[in-house]
Amino acid sequence: MRLNELISDFVIAVTNEEETVMQKLSRPLPFDSFSERDQFILENLIRKSLVSKVRHNNIVLVRINEKT
Repeated sequence: MRLNELISDFVIAVTNEEETVMQKLSRPLPFDSFSERDQFILENLIRKSLVSKVRHNNIVLVRINEKT
């Protein structure tokens, strides 16, 4: 039996605050443009692999990872 057969619906828990911050990321935005609280929440989302930090022209941007 394969792992994909065992886990048919894999869901990562997201808090209301995390969901609110993710809604702000309709496009890549500079990490520094967020408040300190939002930056903390973004770091949690990065650990959960829902958001990524990307360096572009010496600016750190954050963006939502693609859903598969």
